[in-house]
Amino acid sequence: MQDLRTPSPAAGPSSATTSSLELGVVGNCSFSALIDRQARVVWSCLPRFDGDPVFNALLDPSAQGALWSFELDAFSHSEQFYDGNTAVLHTRLYDSAGQGVEVVDFAPRFFHRDRMFRPVTLVRRVRVIAGAPRLTVRLRPRFDWGATPPTVTQGSHHVRYVGPSQTLRLTTDAPLHYVLTETAFVVDRQLNFILGADETLAGGIHDTATWLQQQTESYWRTWSSRLAIPLEWQDAVIRAAITLKLSLFEDTGAIIAAMTTSIPEAPGTQRNWDYRYCWLRDAFFVVRALNSLSEVGTMEDYLRYLTNVVSDAAGGHIKPLFGIGLERELTERFVEHLPGYRGMGPVRVGNQAHEHFQHDVYGNVILGAAQAFHDRRLLRPAGLAEFQMLERVGEQAFKVHDQPDAGMWELRTRARVHTSSSLMSWGACDRLAKIARRLGLSDRAAYWGERAAHIRECILARAWNADRQAFAESFGGRDLDASALLMAEIGFIDPKDPRFVSTVDALERTLCDGPYMRRYEAADDFGRPETSFNICTFWRIDALARIGRKEQAREIFQTMLDSRNHLGLMSEDTHPHTGELWGNFPQTYSMVGIINGAVRLSAPWDTEI
Repeated sequence: MQDLRTPSPAAGPSSATTSSLELGVVGNCSFSALIDRQARVVWSCLPRFDGDPVFNALLDPSAQGALWSFELDAFSHSEQFYDGNTAVLHTRLYDSAGQGVEVVDFAPRFFHRDRMFRPVTLVRRVRVIAGAPRLTVRLRPRFDWGATPPTVTQGSHHVRYVGPSQTLRLTTDAPLHYVLTETAFVVDRQLNFILGADETLAGGIHDTATWLQQQTESYWRTWSSRLAIPLEWQDAVIRAAITLKLSLFEDTGAIIAAMTTSIPEAPGTQRNWDYRYCWLRDAFFVVRALNSLSEVGTMEDYLRYLTNVVSDAAGGHIKPLFGIGLERELTERFVEHLPGYRGMGPVRVGNQAHEHFQHDVYGNVILGAAQAFHDRRLLRPAGLAEFQMLERVGEQAFKVHDQPDAGMWELRTRARVHTSSSLMSWGACDRLAKIARRLGLSDRAAYWGERAAHIRECILARAWNADRQAFAESFGGRDLDASALLMAEIGFIDPKDPRFVSTVDALERTLCDGPYMRRYEAADDFGRPETSFNICTFWRIDALARIGRKEQAREIFQTMLDSRNHLGLMSEDTHPHTGELWGNFPQTYSMVGIINGAVRLSAPWDTEI
């Protein structure tokens, strides 16, 4: 287990940052903020996940980057950790004389007046833990992706940062003159900073901040206590579950793939994408992982979103991703004036994948909704009307199961009949048959069962490559793809079937760099992938456990846990040689893998009690 209070290297009190994914995340299912090891807010999009990054230093590490920092004179080192089982982040900053402050960061989230209270508000509290340190507050939001500085106005206890489309208000009991002039001053009492909408607080600043923190901590501890966690790796699972929950945009039920845009998959590759949207594929995996911990509330929220997606499609083509407010057009563009993560542009907004045909989406829709027909705990269980709506999705899945598409890896310049897409079409028909049986619709169960059987025979005949002794990435193809590991995970094939075992062996020989696994063998639009794709490594772990190689799976799983950052978070990719995290952050796919691996590999509770 990593030390979650590892000191960070010394750095001078500069407003410039060295970009890194050694970050914590706070949020409340409305927005989020990423905070580095020196308590600097380096990324936060407002008023929602895919909004304007009013703090953008993660993609502009120069002195012009927008950030919010608390900087000690003669800074020496820091410690950072989460309050146990919560989304409340603590960062302790020390100077060379041993003096220090603790910064507590959180976004309020709790039930109030019979509804969830989750304002677009970031609360930061600073208290002295040793000596009389000198502190400089640098609060530098910018608008229009950093292009526009705010107009600043001052009140008696607040500062307004006025932009073209939104206004932020800081309410604080710190000396406003020192905040506005970025003057260092001695901290001799607790200071509170509440940044949010341009609204007046109803109560005192200190009392309001204290109440918000107490209520938020209580909410997360109660939420975490209700998780059905495995015996082993409990801290890792709880942190992963909280992070997945923070990726929910509760207002609509959308689940974002990650909180950032344009963190490269590998250094200098231009594999920079905007992940601040809802991929139906990724959302399915998130829902399933949380369901495995008995956290079904996220599924119920997501089903509201999914119902709108399916209803709008009216039985036709469904896009693989949407905006978190159901936006259909996510036109991709470059932000030319931002240098990008470590200067590795481009910075992209939007995602061209919204134009793609990715045929696995139909299976992801139905598999994401399937448990709602079987789980008696739900407040709004699915029934006949929902089944009939999903049948239209199933018809589309069957229609395209042997048609070329861009595939789940979203290839931009070629189309094939991807095995993974056909596999998820099988999953759509198979789950519809099971739902029909649950509803007592024997004729529909037979209908969908026959369609699932047809697709299964098609995959077994056309995806198997006798020369490679493995299921290939496309019908009639030769190249290998890690997504074939999903065959066992979604129940398509017995994991001990010789064909699946042989496929696992072939994938290990071809795609693995030690414990790490890449996505696919063939070069893509940008050449051959350099980094491993974390979810593929977790799929490998699952497959190994299913075929009986549990000790090997446990060793690889521990390697992946060791690859997390100091707070237990992961991005999309890991460099197999340096161990450094790359890709957008925190990546829901990767956090899903932590949960799935722990649930699959943990010893049962009755071995210890």
